[in-house]
Amino acid sequence: MVKRLTAAWVCVLWVTGGLAGQEVLTAQQFFEQVAQRYAQIKDYVADITITTPQSVMRGTLFYKRPGKLRIDFSEPEDQVLVSTGEELLIYVPSERVVLQQSLSGSGLQLATGEGLALLRRNYSIAYLEGPGYVSLDPEELVAAGKGSPEPVVKLNLTWRSTRVGFRQIIMSVGQDGYMRRLKGVTVDYQEVTFDFGNIRVNQNLPDARFEYDSPPSANVYYNFLFNPES
Repeated sequence: MVKRLTAAWVCVLWVTGGLAGQEVLTAQQFFEQVAQRYAQIKDYVADITITTPQSVMRGTLFYKRPGKLRIDFSEPEDQVLVSTGEELLIYVPSERVVLQQSLSGSGLQLATGEGLALLRRNYSIAYLEGPGYVSLDPEELVAAGKGSPEPVVKLNLTWRSTRVGFRQIIMSVGQDGYMRRLKGVTVDYQEVTFDFGNIRVNQNLPDARFEYDSPPSANVYYNFLFNPES
């Protein structure tokens, strides 16, 4: 169970968002504008859906600079992910398990300007379909009522280093400048998709929002992703 969860939670740490410009830009310029504007966001709240080959998870994401992240899941019900930037904690109520991981010196990044800087260093950046807006989902899915026709600009990020979590990331940015979707292909060729909606920036989130006390009866697994000393 713990190993099956690992890939999804590593991917969660790569979640990013940003704001786009209006003029026609090269893909690199577009990305830089996203990074610069996103670095100005103090905090945000968003609805999030995480789709993996094994499951679909839904919840509310809270982020506060620097490095605080929390997701309160509605599916699976009562599941919680909290990160201070130095430590990651995941409560899995169905298993009565707490997964706790030290992030010190790990190089893992959260939804921050630093995270976008990591992408800049480790990925080649291009437009997926050119600088114009395209439908978020394919036309056949939209026609079948199973997709969104929302116009987005799509960036295609391909890895330069095998040390990063994804071989490829497709980043979709809406007309309002906010991230709508991240679709990543992992090292073992599995797709993980993050969808964002109802994004609200600079909500003055209190630090207490990111405090979490897990149930005392839960079993705790430490450093389930990697050994921080290695």
